Amino acid sequence: MKKNTSRTLVMACAAAAALGLTVGTASAAPSTVWTVSPSPALFDATNVSNIVLTATIPMTCTVSDAAGTMASTTGNPGDVADIDTMNFGTSASPCTSVLGNVTTTSVTPWDVVAEDYDAAGGVTTGYVGNVTANVTAGACGFTVTGQASATYTNSTGILSVDSVAGELVVSNPVNCGAIVTEDTQPTFKGDYAVKVTGTDTIPTIVGSNP
Repeated sequence: MKKNTSRTLVMACAAAAALGLTVGTASAAPSTVWTVSPSPALFDATNVSNIVLTATIPMTCTVSDAAGTMASTTGNPGDVADIDTMNFGTSASPCTSVLGNVTTTSVTPWDVVAEDYDAAGGVTTGYVGNVTANVTAGACGFTVTGQASATYTNSTGILSVDSVAGELVVSNPVNCGAIVTEDTQPTFKGDYAVKVTGTDTIPTIVGSNP
């Protein structure tokens, strides 16, 4: 009788363990497959609207461009592109603010990270991550780090950056007084048209679950 009871208990434990493993495996969220086309490829991005960094005061750039590499990947979220160069303003068209002309030196690479995909609209939602930039506005200087919410639309090739307060932070403000402090929550907004380098081809990003 004891042998039968022991054997039954062992079998019950084994069955429970197997069921637990099955349930755990089935409930795990599948990794999203991010298909970038073409992949891998170089890309260029040019602003199609004013780029505005607001850190208490707005700092506006009428000219901005970026370049880097893009490639298909898998993950939740997924790093679909690396921004290797990010420029704001030129000597002929500097970024401006009420404090004077603005110089922004980006520390790259930045990342384009995909988190969600709307198949009906062909829109990827995510963020531009690993943002680091040293900003000087007049005599005021500070560093901005963090990430900025963004969407990418396949039909237009527009990367729309639209960060919210709290995603980016300020550090090391110098000669900024009370205008820009470490408590300031900057925002970064603007639209960029993305194309495969040297072509008029608009790249696409499609997210799917296996």
